[in-house]
Amino acid sequence: MDSKPKRLQPWSGWLSIVVLLAVAGLLSLIVGTKSIPVAEVWSALWNSDGSPDDMVVTEYRVPRTLLGLLAGIALGVAGCLMQGLTRNPLADPGLLGINAGAAFAITLAVAFLGATEITSYVWFGFAGAALVSIVVYRLGTAGRQGADPIRLTLAGVAVTAVLTGATKGLILLHASAFDAMRQWDSGSLTGRGYDIIGGAAPFIAVGLVAAVIAARSLNAVALGDDMAHALGVNVGRTRLLTAGALTLLCGTATAAVGPITFVGLAVPHIAKWLVGPDQRWIVAYSMVLAPALVLSSDVLGRVILPGDEVPAGLVTAFLGAPVLIWLARRAKASAA
Repeated sequence: MDSKPKRLQPWSGWLSIVVLLAVAGLLSLIVGTKSIPVAEVWSALWNSDGSPDDMVVTEYRVPRTLLGLLAGIALGVAGCLMQGLTRNPLADPGLLGINAGAAFAITLAVAFLGATEITSYVWFGFAGAALVSIVVYRLGTAGRQGADPIRLTLAGVAVTAVLTGATKGLILLHASAFDAMRQWDSGSLTGRGYDIIGGAAPFIAVGLVAAVIAARSLNAVALGDDMAHALGVNVGRTRLLTAGALTLLCGTATAAVGPITFVGLAVPHIAKWLVGPDQRWIVAYSMVLAPALVLSSDVLGRVILPGDEVPAGLVTAFLGAPVLIWLARRAKASAA
């Protein structure tokens, strides 16, 4: 008996998940610690009269929803690229040190330059992610053998460990840095405005374009460098393009909302299970699955504790781990 999972028809499955994303976005606008009637929410979106309820919707929930959408797309696609680049199904966007580089640069800005607003340290996060990605790539491609997925992974793990330790040390030594980064470090979508969305959107848009271009070549790279060369793929250029897209997507998302875990790890697995191994469709599915997960986690975090909120980054960790366990058990059962 055939135990392989039945794949979705690509377009119909993708459209179904778009509907799921739309529902998650709608709930993000409606659900909150302050109860606002649905009719009032709808009116505020199209004809705000400046009332307190309308201000809650337009100034807090709308930018929060948009930022969750952007961050989810960036982290989900970054996870696809990371797993395709390293040929490691358990690879995470933080594996090459991009998240750690962004966090370390932001910590330096807060601790030594007095940057307490996200509008001032988002650029440091992007610069740190870009610099660390270059360092890791150089370490992973040094020597006669050139680029190698295992060496890239080991270099990323080493750099991540060093930068994470340095970041935690700086936070402990500088109480002001800890206080300023408390919300950011938990992966929360609260407290962000339209200025953050406007600053992050261009970088994420460019990263998505690069990701779409790289996705087709990653199908060949997944077969091995020799086979990719035989198929006419420029492996070096593909890796550089993928690394650039990772820097833009993961670095910008981390700088904007802080570390949100498990999205880039779990979503590509779910997408692959739904639609198969084609990287182009995995990227397309992740673009809608990941923001649906982030927004749903954010909504769930608003209602778990009455009168308080749980950051989206903590909720995704609780949701992502069971999903991965379920997928691993299903794959084991299918292989038996």
